[in-house]
Amino acid sequence: MSQGVAAPPRRIALIHALEASVAPIHAAFARHWPQAVRFDLLDTSLAGDLQQAGRLTASLIERFEALARYAQSAGGEGGHTAGIMFTCSAFGPAIEAARRAVTIPVLKPNEAAFEAALQAGRRIGLLVSFAPSLPALQSELQELAGRHGKPIEITARIVTGALDALKRGDVAEHDRQIAAAAASMPPIDCLILGQFSMARAASVIVATDRCPLITTPDSAVTRLRTMLMA
Repeated sequence: MSQGVAAPPRRIALIHALEASVAPIHAAFARHWPQAVRFDLLDTSLAGDLQQAGRLTASLIERFEALARYAQSAGGEGGHTAGIMFTCSAFGPAIEAARRAVTIPVLKPNEAAFEAALQAGRRIGLLVSFAPSLPALQSELQELAGRHGKPIEITARIVTGALDALKRGDVAEHDRQIAAAAASMPPIDCLILGQFSMARAASVIVATDRCPLITTPDSAVTRLRTMLMA
């Protein structure tokens, strides 16, 4: 590109399994990378099908691969998709398969937040409101810590009822439950809100000012921007 001609804005595909994840990630883009052009792919059946199956099935993994291939091809007239961000934290192995199915960068929802947590210390707190996310996130965090040679202790909580409150539109109750769970944590070096849908509660969490609070949307957008703008 000739000198003085601005590069076109990056086009980013956002793939969601929960409708509640859409607003938090767009808010994070507005804060950290407003120039990026984003579009959404939403399949709310994924979360329910995972709960019903009780595990990641081959069919679910194939659906993630198909979503990634579609996202890569949806570049618009004369453009192309520069990267894909998944916002659904319960599907780590399926996102890994999707990453292998395409040729553009694919970011898992929590990897940037987990990297930040490892820098904060050994005792890591983790809150989730969608129960099937927890085993996948704990496994992912432990695996990342192992690759870095850092022993960690994870204290995890499922905030039962918070996601249901958010789905029925009671955002105040959602935030109250998240804040109460945060306040109940033992001494930790950082606290991760493990789902994009939980990030909205960060502003009401006051009991964790003794340690860093890490939200996944902000970490993910910052990481993706660094990856694509390098």
